[in-house]
Amino acid sequence: MPTIALHTLGCRLNQAETAIIAQSFKDRGFEIVPFGAKADITVINTCTVTEQADSKCRQAVRQSLRKNPESFVAVIGCYAQVSVEAIRQIKGVDLIMGNEDKLRLIDHIDGLQKKTEPLIIHSPKISRKPFTIESPGLYDTHTRANLKIQDGCNFVCSFCIIAKARGPARSREFDDLMREARILAEQGFKEIVLTGVNIGTYQFGDKNFLDVLQGLESIPGLERIRISSIEPTTVNEALIDYMADSPKVCPYLHIPLQSADDPILESMRRKHTFAQFEHIVTYAKKRIRDIGIGTDIMVGYPGEDEMSFQTTKKRVADLPLDYFHVFTYSDRKGTTAFKLKPKVPYQVKKERTRTMIEMGERKKTVFYKAHLGQTVDVLFEQNFNGFWEGFTPNYMRVRVPSEKNLKNQILSVKLTDVVGDKLQGELI
Repeated sequence: MPTIALHTLGCRLNQAETAIIAQSFKDRGFEIVPFGAKADITVINTCTVTEQADSKCRQAVRQSLRKNPESFVAVIGCYAQVSVEAIRQIKGVDLIMGNEDKLRLIDHIDGLQKKTEPLIIHSPKISRKPFTIESPGLYDTHTRANLKIQDGCNFVCSFCIIAKARGPARSREFDDLMREARILAEQGFKEIVLTGVNIGTYQFGDKNFLDVLQGLESIPGLERIRISSIEPTTVNEALIDYMADSPKVCPYLHIPLQSADDPILESMRRKHTFAQFEHIVTYAKKRIRDIGIGTDIMVGYPGEDEMSFQTTKKRVADLPLDYFHVFTYSDRKGTTAFKLKPKVPYQVKKERTRTMIEMGERKKTVFYKAHLGQTVDVLFEQNFNGFWEGFTPNYMRVRVPSEKNLKNQILSVKLTDVVGDKLQGELI
């Protein structure tokens, strides 16, 4: 039986796509082995969101070649889409494939022999057409499955290379995504996470994002539908009202803000103002019982002076957010922000990052402590040192001591303590 090792860098969408590729190889008789183990084929699904991500991709390729010099190495995905020549310089790479064709990778494997020069399969322009996916994702270790419903983005924020790497916004055919969701539910997955680049823009014929949620709710055995990161301008009151009344859509939203200063938002080419973001977050908190809301904050963007940063700091502190991810701006060639000035000094960016991370940790702790004494439902995933861990519908990580196998069970837990970045509880 031929073997294949797969490695994913970057976002949840990449994880979903690697799972789809893994299943397609398994269906053709390949055995999936861990990355780093001896394998006939090694696939590295890459990320290019930052210069650092590019560096990690090159490191992963070289690491793989050192460990398995005889393995057929395919470098695919976002970095392969925008940096063909840089990958070509790495001796030992056999295949470079961009985003247009990567889900059909297996159809382009014409043998397992090493090549003197890499085969390059690359489309500079990515199709705008709706798409289908032949294989469901292969998820062996988790209880939540990612469901890709959309790809690409038309928003083109000034700091982001993804519109170039992923191409224009396009949606998966409605019946096709429903087919995969039914298969995943039949396989025993209780939670599906909707993934894409800009999922709120989903549109196939007369079907929109709300239709996707409604369709998924009708699937037997599927108990949770989780919305992954979604842009502010695609979250409206109708979506929030639907979530408030839904028995399956998780009370959880991750809505990227980036900055709370309107001039910076305008320079970033974001589609929302702070007031619009504030309205939707406040409405969601009021409308959806016990919702968890997170966001992304970027600090050190070109032109972010002390007043701009303090505006963001104060406004974020006052918002009813429960956690946030903090990103330090770094220049990315190929984006319009790369040429913007003045640049924020490194030490200033470092200090602002620390300040915002500390605020985010405090907000998360307050959110967790507010739930102590409550009973919540937890979908358990993994065991760490005698503690089973899983997530609540509003995405709090909970652990309980148990010698039993709790994997893929939704059980009631009384929350008793906050331990680090987790809640601890007792099984009811």
